[in-house]
Amino acid sequence: MRHLLFILLCSLLPCQVPALPGDSREADGRPVIIVGGDVNYPPYEFLDKAGRPAGFNVEITRAIAEVMDMRVDIRLGDWNLMRQALGDGSIDVLEGVANSKEREQIFDFSIPLCTIHQSIFARRGSPPVSSLWDLAGKEVAVQRGGIMQDRMANSGTEIKLILVDTHADALRLLAAGKLDYALVNTLTGINFGLDRGLTNIVPVSGPVAEMSYGYAVKKGNRELLAEFDEGLQILINTGRYQQIHDKWLGSLEPGPNPWPKVMKYGAVGVVTLLAILGSIVAWSWSLRKKIDAYITDSQVRQQELIQAGKMASLGVLVAGVAHEINNPTSLILYNLPLLRNAYRVSETELEGRYQETGDFSIGGLRYSELREEIPRMFDEMQGGANRIKRIVEDLKDFSRKDTTSLNEMVDLNQVVQTSVRLLDSSIKKSTSRFHAHYLDNLPLVRGNAQRIEQVVVNLLLNACQALQTPNQGIFLSTCYDAEQKVVMLYINDEGVGIPSENLASLTDPFFTTKRESGGTGLGLSVSAGIVKDHKGKLEFTSALGEGTTAVLALPALERG
Repeated sequence: MRHLLFILLCSLLPCQVPALPGDSREADGRPVIIVGGDVNYPPYEFLDKAGRPAGFNVEITRAIAEVMDMRVDIRLGDWNLMRQALGDGSIDVLEGVANSKEREQIFDFSIPLCTIHQSIFARRGSPPVSSLWDLAGKEVAVQRGGIMQDRMANSGTEIKLILVDTHADALRLLAAGKLDYALVNTLTGINFGLDRGLTNIVPVSGPVAEMSYGYAVKKGNRELLAEFDEGLQILINTGRYQQIHDKWLGSLEPGPNPWPKVMKYGAVGVVTLLAILGSIVAWSWSLRKKIDAYITDSQVRQQELIQAGKMASLGVLVAGVAHEINNPTSLILYNLPLLRNAYRVSETELEGRYQETGDFSIGGLRYSELREEIPRMFDEMQGGANRIKRIVEDLKDFSRKDTTSLNEMVDLNQVVQTSVRLLDSSIKKSTSRFHAHYLDNLPLVRGNAQRIEQVVVNLLLNACQALQTPNQGIFLSTCYDAEQKVVMLYINDEGVGIPSENLASLTDPFFTTKRESGGTGLGLSVSAGIVKDHKGKLEFTSALGEGTTAVLALPALERG
C-alpha cells in the first residue's frame, strides 16, 4: 500500500510528458527499442518518487528486455499522446494496451499480460446502475484515448463523455461532485479510493468490460512483437512473471490491517471496506485463474517447440537413411546392364536349344514363357531402381539445410512434380482421384527451389489429411497470370473444409485444428514465412464439408 500512496501523492504534482524520441536509436551497436506507457496508471505504470518509470508493466518490460538481450528506453507520458506516438512511429512499442476489435485494425497485439476490468464508479448515494445503458443522459468521465472512450464512442448510448487525462483525474472530479459517474479501471479506482480516503467514491456496478491487456505495435511490425511474445513466454515458464505479478498486483489480496484507518469513518466505512475487500478477493481469484491458464498454455507451446526440434532432427535422420539406401540402389543400377547383356549373349544358344529339343525348364519356369518375360522384367527392374534413386535424391534435397540464397532460377512445374513424387505413397493412400495439370512453358521464378518445395509438400500433406474417404479427390494445377505477372499453383481438396473463423489464423504460429493427432501448427506458419521471403502470396478459401483451395502465387521472371 505504501508504494501506491507515493504514486498517488506524486500524481497530484504537475508532470510533463517526456519528449518523444528524436535521438539515436542505437546503443552499444544494438538498436534501442522505445517503449511508451501511461504516466499515471498505478499499479501498472507510473512515475515513482524519483521520477522514474515503475509498476507492473514497466518491470515486465525490463525483464523481457533482459532475457531477450534487447535495449529498451521506457518513456511514460500523457496516454493519448503516447497512443498517437505509436501511430506515427515516434515510439516502437506501447505497453499496457487493452485489446479490442477496433484497435486490431491499427495495431498488432502481443499475447496478454493479464486481463483488466472497467467498472462504473459513483459517489455514495447515487442512483444504482448495472450497465452502460443506465448512464444515458449522464456526465461520465473517461480517459482521453482510453479503451472506454473508444467503446463508448461506438456504443450508440446518449452519454455526455467528459474526457480527462488520467483515471485519477476522473475520480477527483467525481469526488468533487463535478460529474455523475466515472468509467475507470477497477483496481486503479479501488486503490485510489483507499489510499486517498475517498470513502464517498464506490464502484456501483460489477465489471462492465473485460479485456486482454498487453503490448501493441504499429500494424505490420510483427517481428518486434514476436520478440516480446517470446520473452514473455520465457518469463512465464521460469516463474519470473508470477513473481512480478505478485509484487505489483498482489495488493489485490488483503494487505496490512486497514481497520484503524477505516474506523475513523464509522460503521458505514466498515461496511464499504468489507464490500471492497470481498470484490478484491474475487478479482484476485479471477486473475490468478487467468494466469494459471496462461501458464498451462505456455507449457503446451513449449511441448510444441520440442516437437519442432524433433522434426528438425528427423530431417537429419532422413538424409542419413537416404544415403544408406542410395548405395545398394547404385549397385543394382550398375549390375542390371551387365545382367541384361549376359542374357542377350546366352539368348542365341537358348533359342537354338529350344528349336532343336523343344520347350525346357529354367529355374522351374518354361523357357517359352521366360523368353517373353525376361526382357520386360529387366525393364521393370531398371525403372524401379531408377525410381528409388530419384526418390532418394528428392529426400536428400528436401532434408538438406538451406544454405543458398534466393537467386536460383526455379521451374515451379519441376518443383511440384518432385513434391508429388516424394508424397506418392501418401497421395495414393489418401485418394484414388488425384489429378495434376502442369501449364507448358511456365515462366521461371527467382528463389530457392528447396524452400519452395517445402511449401508445396506441406500444402499437399494438408490436402491429403483433409480427406475422409479415398473417393474424395485432390486436384493440382499450375498456371500463369500475365496481368499480375505471377506463376500460380492451385491445390484443391474435397475434404472436410475449414471454419470461416479459422481461415485468418491458418498461418499463425502454433495454430492447428489437429493437435489431438500430433499437429504442431508450425507447417503453414513456416510456409507463409518462406512465401513472404519470395515476395509471394499464400491464400486459402474453404467451405465446411466442401473442401479447401490453397493458392500459391510467386513473382514470375520476365521472359527473355
